Amino acid sequence: MQTRYILTFLLLALVAACSVNPVTGKKELMLLSDDAERALGLESDPGIVQSFGLYEDEALQNFINVKGKEMGAISHRPDVPYEFKILDSPVVNAFALPGGFVYFTRGILAHFNNEAEFAGVLGHEIGHITARHSASQYSKQVLAQGLLITGVVLSDDFADFADVVQAGLGLLFLKFGRDDESQSDELGVEYSSTIGYDAHEMANFFQTIKNLSDDEGGRIPTFLSTHPDPGDRYNRVHQLAATWQSEHSSTDLNVGRDSYLRMIDGLIYGEDPKQGFFEDGSFYHPELKFQYPVPLGWDTENTPQEVKMAPENGEAYMYFTLASQKTFQEAVSTFLSEHELTLVSSNETLVSGLPAYAVVADQELEQEGTEQAAAEKKYIRLQTYFIRYNDLMYQFTGMAMKENFATYAPQFTRTMTNFRPLTDPVKLNRLPERISIVTVEADGTLQSVLERAGMPRDRFKELSVLNGMPLGEPLTRGTLIKVIR
Repeated sequence: MQTRYILTFLLLALVAACSVNPVTGKKELMLLSDDAERALGLESDPGIVQSFGLYEDEALQNFINVKGKEMGAISHRPDVPYEFKILDSPVVNAFALPGGFVYFTRGILAHFNNEAEFAGVLGHEIGHITARHSASQYSKQVLAQGLLITGVVLSDDFADFADVVQAGLGLLFLKFGRDDESQSDELGVEYSSTIGYDAHEMANFFQTIKNLSDDEGGRIPTFLSTHPDPGDRYNRVHQLAATWQSEHSSTDLNVGRDSYLRMIDGLIYGEDPKQGFFEDGSFYHPELKFQYPVPLGWDTENTPQEVKMAPENGEAYMYFTLASQKTFQEAVSTFLSEHELTLVSSNETLVSGLPAYAVVADQELEQEGTEQAAAEKKYIRLQTYFIRYNDLMYQFTGMAMKENFATYAPQFTRTMTNFRPLTDPVKLNRLPERISIVTVEADGTLQSVLERAGMPRDRFKELSVLNGMPLGEPLTRGTLIKVIR
């Protein structure tokens, strides 16, 4: 009887939550309203902007706004208040949040070679919003979790297989993810073509993505990727573009190569030194004027929020960030309480003549499983230095399992105690690399043109990917290409 009541309730809830998808016209489960979608985007947008920062380029931003609004108006959801932003990141990426937020990194803008490639990706991201993919995924996950919990409550046998079911649901949602990406590719072709662009160029950009992925060793097998394989997408989008153009008798579609290349002339390429950079075993920050050494052989990552450092074996981790507190007492107290740490030692000290405070503390790890496992307590030991410099409070934290801490403590200490002001004018005045658009002065291959432009040979492959063409591509006099200055 209990089973029947619960399942009846779930069925009624599902019927009530069905709505018509604006793209397919079919009813589907939807637990998020339009207003809730917008609220979710509004809540998430400030964090995205804070994490990456915005790239200021008025001409490029105006272009994206104009094309974005034009495409939004002909989409399946023209009433959505779309917003388009350029993120100050070298990573090649574009993504959308529910409610109309679309983001392009300067890294992906550097790799487009015409307006049509941009328009295809713009249409793809708007497609995620118009097809309500985020809301649909949310709804399916809520439903799956609800059914899973119901099964566990109703059946002891089902509970035994809950982990297996969870794994199956994970693969199911990977499939949903790939289906969403494929549908957004279709919408990218439709939307970009409708506003007058040749969607074959969208397909060509997937070849650039594939080349980037192959160069970085990051190619993921199609079956376990939430995005279809770039090579598969290249072929499929070409087919979609050909079909659309045939059905609409469209032959005079825009590519916009020269106009786009001139628009990105001067775009910052790669890491921006003013945000900090790694070189010669140290991290330098020209704007904040400090430097410190990095442990030899450790992997590093610089983000707007923190600098991350870790050995390849994963046994330790260290990060550097800006602390929000004004005094050492406040910083230490907040740090200990937020992370539920037990203080081992603390003392005031100096780091390169700067006032500092050093802390060692332990954090107990929760143990799951048998009573014996729970009784064998495990601890992470953390070493933290708070350093005051130029009216700001900086924080280093290094951590490792307590039994491994002594192995990594010397590396933590060397990095933290060698923080010091940056005075080297070469580092302070480091300028970023930028995209430079040059005109081919004589017929030749891309490689010969790069040679004449004085580009280093060890960057030829990178420039080949950046220009979206092989090094042997024949170029005629007057063609525009990208170089890096």
